[in-house]
Amino acid sequence: MLTVWGRRTSSNVQALMWGIGELGLPYRRIDAGHIHGVTDTPAFRAMNPNGTVPVLLDGDGDPIWETGAILRYLAGRYAAAPFWPAEGAGRARIDQWAEWAKINITLGFTAPIFWRVVRTAPSRRDPAAIEAALAKLDPFLDIAEAQLARGACLAGDDFTLADIQFGHVLFRYFDIAIPRRDRPALRRYYDALATRPPFREHVMLSYEELRVLD
Repeated sequence: MLTVWGRRTSSNVQALMWGIGELGLPYRRIDAGHIHGVTDTPAFRAMNPNGTVPVLLDGDGDPIWETGAILRYLAGRYAAAPFWPAEGAGRARIDQWAEWAKINITLGFTAPIFWRVVRTAPSRRDPAAIEAALAKLDPFLDIAEAQLARGACLAGDDFTLADIQFGHVLFRYFDIAIPRRDRPALRRYYDALATRPPFREHVMLSYEELRVLD
């Protein structure tokens, strides 16, 4: 049995829970972070000194933190090809896209755009900063568009760990009120993700509790 600490509205927790759902693993999840607290307690800091979510316990194993590390651990222990190949070159091909997505898409969207649009009061929003962040993100989305025009998924034709790392931010990207360039391959890809039951269960969730109104 997996135990996950982290709130449902955390995008990092959503990525992990989506991965757990795709792998069909039994779990229990404990709310932690934001309005739920927990992350500043000594017991939690003993598991993760950073005080961030998610944190995973797999049975009697040691706590694991950092979303990418947790997902790789679960894939290595419980998944098989094509989601996570056994041989090194195949894993590297997928992992390079997973890392690319984390560094360029997740980090380029969540704080610079999503937080400025949703987690900032309207009176304090900085439209110029949002526009600049979108301009910085757009070239990477263009890379994704070109890649997705060649295959059904980010690392090729098969759904892999890379799609978890990339796709979990797309619900919010397409849902919030921002200008978006027309990218038909990206839209097709997102629409396909939205048909996957674990994506709908763990990613396509309301973020209203995060919204700052004044």
